[in-house]
Amino acid sequence: MTGTTDVRAAAGLAATGLIGAGVLHGVWLRSPWPLETPAELARVVVGPAGPDGGLPPKAATAVVAGLLGAAGGLVLAGARPESRLGRARLVRAGMWTVAGVLAARGAAGPAVSGLRLREETPEFRRLNLRLYSPLCLGLAGLTGHVVLRTRRRA
Repeated sequence: MTGTTDVRAAAGLAATGLIGAGVLHGVWLRSPWPLETPAELARVVVGPAGPDGGLPPKAATAVVAGLLGAAGGLVLAGARPESRLGRARLVRAGMWTVAGVLAARGAAGPAVSGLRLREETPEFRRLNLRLYSPLCLGLAGLTGHVVLRTRRRA
């Protein structure tokens, strides 16, 4: 893949992951799917061990769902620098922010879970190290690729 093909492929993959994660967070507003109970979802997805471990407020989950969807839209828009929207500074800044936040989350996972810096359920620790953090790093890399390959040349 070269030129715009690899950028659009990377944007498509990143947007699919981001929007998919947003949809999943939206589902969690009403259901613990694919798990059976909210307590099980909290153990596997949120992770804090102890008596106060639980799901975040629904409003916070809705905000995360919306931000993930918006992030996917930003990456898709930014992958088309020939369009006015794709060249917009707000879109460019948004893509840098998405890449940075995902990279920070991806790097923090192994640090926190791997070094056991906080008390977490074993289910969350395992998934954080094997799935959540690598997924964030992959999405950060794809988004970074899009933003770097579509920057304006002076």
